Amino acid sequence: MSFDNAYEALTEGSDDSRWAFGTGFDDPLSGVDTTVPDGLDAGELAAHCLMLGDDALIMSHRLQEWCTNAPELEDEVALANIGLDLLGQARLLLARAGKADGSGRGEDELAFFRDSNEFRNVRLVELSNGDFAFSVARLLVFSTWRLALFQRLTSSPDQVLAAIAAKAIKELVYHRDYAAQWTVRLGDGTELSHRKMQSGLDAVWPYVAELFAGAESELRAEFDDVLTQVLSAATLRRPEVPDAEGGGREGSHTAELESLLAEMQSVARAHPGATW
Repeated sequence: MSFDNAYEALTEGSDDSRWAFGTGFDDPLSGVDTTVPDGLDAGELAAHCLMLGDDALIMSHRLQEWCTNAPELEDEVALANIGLDLLGQARLLLARAGKADGSGRGEDELAFFRDSNEFRNVRLVELSNGDFAFSVARLLVFSTWRLALFQRLTSSPDQVLAAIAAKAIKELVYHRDYAAQWTVRLGDGTELSHRKMQSGLDAVWPYVAELFAGAESELRAEFDDVLTQVLSAATLRRPEVPDAEGGGREGSHTAELESLLAEMQSVARAHPGATW
């Protein structure tokens, strides 16, 4: 992490690229050659971008719900910043999905005019926030997995996806570091904070397996190495709990996604085509 706190991140003049996402571009891929390279299956590429975009979109919404509810003002800023980063990633990935599948659907159509069974996010990100420790545990797991995955995607034969991944890595390093620091602070803190952090981790862990469905074993090994280091420093134990039901990648979701979408999509569906 290049910052000691969120305020330094806000004022760091040499890192403006972190704020480039989500700042009002009409088309985040405007001017980019979005031709699918020869030899790549356009449908598979679109499906992959849609999954990663949905993960970011739903996780971003959950983080936004912490605004005015975080334990400290500094964390209000930090969580909002992380949510904005993920929203920017979602915009690019959903736009890429709409270009690759040939449907011409834009980011807004994919975000606001699909029903829950059309979303392809993992169930981990749609769960309600719970307490702060739960959200920290979820962010640690999510950002550790996503950073390891995006580092591999920088060598994707699709140059658009590779560029999105390269840009997102800078953000994900910060997300993981933020979550790891809070995990250690709570885990190695008071008896109460330790108990809450362990409880949050126990609640999140059943949803880890879905992240690695069909993934290479090296990706899980890298994830486990990072978590082992963080949990050791936090004096926390690795949960031994059964896996939760998956199915998010196939459009099978919890009722919690329904309520999230009802709120997130309400304005766009009430006023389709409206502009600010």
